[in-house]
Amino acid sequence: MSELQATAPRAADSRPHAVIIGTGYGGLAAAIRLGARGFRVTMLERLDAPGGRGYVHRKDGFTFDAGPTIITIPFLFEELWSLCGKKMSDDIDLRPMDPFYRLRYDDGSTLDYNGDAADMARQIARFNPADVEGLEQFIKHSEETYRIGFEELAHKPFNDFSDMMRVAPDLMRLQCWRSVYGMAAKYLTDPRLRIAQSFHPLFVGGNPFKVTAVYSMIAYLERRWGVHFAMGGTGSLVKGLVGLIEGQGSTIRYKTEVEQITLDGKRATGVRLKSGELIAADIVVSNADSAWTYRNLVPASVRRTWTDAKLDRARYSMSLFVWYFGTKKRYEDVKHHTILFGPRYKELVYDIFERKVLAEDFSLYLYRPTATDPSMAPEGCDSFYVLSPVPHLQSGVDWTTQAEPYRRKIAKYLSDTILPDLEDNVVTSLMTTPLDFQNRLLSIHGAAFGLEPALTQSAWFRPHNKSEDVENLYLVGAGTHPGAGLPGVISSARVLDTVVPDAATFR
Repeated sequence: MSELQATAPRAADSRPHAVIIGTGYGGLAAAIRLGARGFRVTMLERLDAPGGRGYVHRKDGFTFDAGPTIITIPFLFEELWSLCGKKMSDDIDLRPMDPFYRLRYDDGSTLDYNGDAADMARQIARFNPADVEGLEQFIKHSEETYRIGFEELAHKPFNDFSDMMRVAPDLMRLQCWRSVYGMAAKYLTDPRLRIAQSFHPLFVGGNPFKVTAVYSMIAYLERRWGVHFAMGGTGSLVKGLVGLIEGQGSTIRYKTEVEQITLDGKRATGVRLKSGELIAADIVVSNADSAWTYRNLVPASVRRTWTDAKLDRARYSMSLFVWYFGTKKRYEDVKHHTILFGPRYKELVYDIFERKVLAEDFSLYLYRPTATDPSMAPEGCDSFYVLSPVPHLQSGVDWTTQAEPYRRKIAKYLSDTILPDLEDNVVTSLMTTPLDFQNRLLSIHGAAFGLEPALTQSAWFRPHNKSEDVENLYLVGAGTHPGAGLPGVISSARVLDTVVPDAATFR
């Protein structure tokens, strides 16, 4: 199909055209923001349904949220509805979680982590009374970090190094040269409580012992805004966002794969699909993995910043092994979110990020949405997924042979701890390995969160929201500023309001 044929059906629509590659949360948020600013938007998705890492699997009557399941800072989503003149509550039933998580340690002790300061003090006193005050001091520092790291920086572009230098004094004052674990250890003495205040970077692909203490802001962020669940699963959020996009008159095309971003010199002019079809655009926004975008969609000849050599030298986040399973019974004592820590913490993190070996032990995140929404499984049943951080594919692990033994090991551990007789009650099952992140989600090395959020790969050092190399190319999602996690990817789309010119510029 020629470029003329591709655009002819919408010739009567004089709005400037934005093409968005990928329908992850960042891409969906970008489509809504650009649509609200007067752009005609076409979204291109290679899979058969929207969501990217937020895809939904359905099997044997069970609903499995594939990706991010912890919703914080609801106003970021509410703002997207308001841009369309609507209320999020009209489409989404958002429920607060209490506790946020149940943390279970290898010695069998548990901590029901929530936003109630008095209840947390009572629980912390069971571990170490001296740490009650330490936790509040940590939360106070977390609040200061949140004011700088999120309220002031998350929605602002880092186009120039001067932007980085401008915030350096505040970051130094907040001791952001420390790691998240180092900051937790400054205030807390009990090893289990240090873990409780430092594991969050794993949710965004970061090493708690190396990632900047800016990420310690998550402790206050959760206390301030809570942790929520969207009834119907996080897929209901995706469905709601798609409804907003279609209501703006924008288009989403599925099973449509982009082969290259087309250029006029160093200016993006649209995309060429695998089918050969050309789609012209005034701007192109990539919600694909940033490293994959540059390596595969932009010719090396125009890349001066994100060269192949630089991408080869970059550090990539860990990957994930995820087992989705449904049971023929309900485990009523199991919370909506459970974190199960293994016998090692620092050593396991080192195995994953540095040694890149698949360890014999593991720490797990268990998600049981049917604790809140029984509709996600047949009557009397439970829907689960269990997630284990694992090294990315540079580890050399052969997941074609290791996936099933690893799944069995996890199943036995769960059966021996909080899901008794699990292996006798599983009635449906599927798995995601680092190979899926590489082959299905097109992430370099099968990294689950793209580039690792190390200090030297954050803010100005991360691929910019406005491409450094290609005019009229913009990036959203986990691989650009501010980073992974639902608040990060939604905020990356918010940055477009600053870096993408007004629609009138293109008329």
